[in-house]
Amino acid sequence: MLPTALWPASRRKAARGSTGVAKGVAKLLKSGADLTGAAAREGRKAARQLGRAVTAGRASAAEETTRPSGQFVEVDGLQVHYIARGKGRPVVLIHGNGTMAEDFAISGLVAQLAKRYRVIAIDRPGFGHTDRPRHRIWTADAQARLVRRVLERLAVERPVVLGHSWGTLVSLALATQAPDAVRGLVLLSGYYYSTRRADVAMITPLALPVVGDAARSLVPSALGHLLAPQVFRHVFRPQAIPASFQARFPVGLSIHPTQARASAEDTASMNAAAALLRPHYRGLRVPLAILSGDADAIVDPAGQSCRLHEEVVGSTLTLLPGLGHMIHYAAKPQIVRAVDAVMATDGKRLKWA
Repeated sequence: MLPTALWPASRRKAARGSTGVAKGVAKLLKSGADLTGAAAREGRKAARQLGRAVTAGRASAAEETTRPSGQFVEVDGLQVHYIARGKGRPVVLIHGNGTMAEDFAISGLVAQLAKRYRVIAIDRPGFGHTDRPRHRIWTADAQARLVRRVLERLAVERPVVLGHSWGTLVSLALATQAPDAVRGLVLLSGYYYSTRRADVAMITPLALPVVGDAARSLVPSALGHLLAPQVFRHVFRPQAIPASFQARFPVGLSIHPTQARASAEDTASMNAAAALLRPHYRGLRVPLAILSGDADAIVDPAGQSCRLHEEVVGSTLTLLPGLGHMIHYAAKPQIVRAVDAVMATDGKRLKWA
């Protein structure tokens, strides 16, 4: 779940908005200016790294970041991008906020799982190469319904669904909608209970139609590129940013106006999504593996993963010592073992207290 208050914005302009929201936007922009100054004071190294993408003749690399690495399937008029690898029983990967399906490939998790399973990583609406039509409200429940339709079109039956961060909300919504259609869940670094979060308060104005477009349009793309290393360091903390991520993650695509809007909307709605799902936790009757780094700087593992484990009978909990939010980079063997364990429970009679 990447913090989204730092993402730049769409070029769309709006003519008007309420005074109260305008003040909130002004504060947000001032905060962005403060962050810009802080990033600049860190030194010229980050600026040189960012500048190379433009000044060192890397136009072809920039084009590469926007080239789909997978395939598309049309569902209800929406072109959904997905990455598919391997053969065998299906495992579906649902990414977090501010990122995309490609993140699972860059981490190496897709390759590891594809050695024994059919792996499908899906770009959620507005992320990566999947659009986010404005005529729909893309709640976690709505996104889960879209994932179900995608799986139907791809003839994927009873997968193990693996969600990371915000993607855990979609995974849980999928299991509550159609528990018989899911073999089990593997949840990584998840957010399951509503809390007071500063990023939600900051990002809410950017999630509003018209006003959010206007506010985001005032933030230049260069600012997003400048702040990206700072954001990534925070997300991976206490681990260093992996070399594979630095070399391959498509920053330009991640700060595209459509993804900036999607990130803002998902951040603003995550407390509501968690609140709507919470009544279903005790009734979950699918194999469930919960994994989290005990040094996660984005989501508190004690208040989220540990709490969910206590509430869902039959679930397993793995706390990974010293790891942060992006555990799919640092703990692939543990994650693959969790998928194997959930897959192995299929067909066995589980005892529910």
